[in-house]
Amino acid sequence: MSEPIHAVSGKSRQVRALHLDDLDAVLDIERQGYSHPWTPGVFRDCFHANYRTWALTEDKEVIGYAVVAYMVDEAHLLNLCVARRHHRSGGARYLLRHLIAQARQENMSRVLLEVRLSNEPAVTLYNSEGFEQIGIRPQYYPAVRGRESARVMALVIA
Repeated sequence: MSEPIHAVSGKSRQVRALHLDDLDAVLDIERQGYSHPWTPGVFRDCFHANYRTWALTEDKEVIGYAVVAYMVDEAHLLNLCVARRHHRSGGARYLLRHLIAQARQENMSRVLLEVRLSNEPAVTLYNSEGFEQIGIRPQYYPAVRGRESARVMALVIA
């Protein structure tokens, strides 16, 4: 599938399917972004029919990724991360809009996600794209000291 190219500061960005060959780059980004990163095995388990895995590339280099599980008529965003050096460049928004458009095209009724209560930049992004908080999952994420609760957010797309 060919994706539209989005120019950013003289460079071209696009979203394409994530491949197992991208795993080293994805794991590097994952380790930059999270105190408790996913393992290679967790990522490998996402390469199945009911998942959508996306790579955000800039001049063909993987700079971000998203993992979405499709369950009946809902798309559950499990992981979205952009390399630290590309934060605040619009990459996360670009990737998020892509996965929402794909979910809509595949007749999903809504997109669900969990986000750490402390992750204000992500919450701001999701709110600006129309997501609304629908609940809290207490002690959902592992944290440096104990566990951290998550906001459950949803975007109706049907």
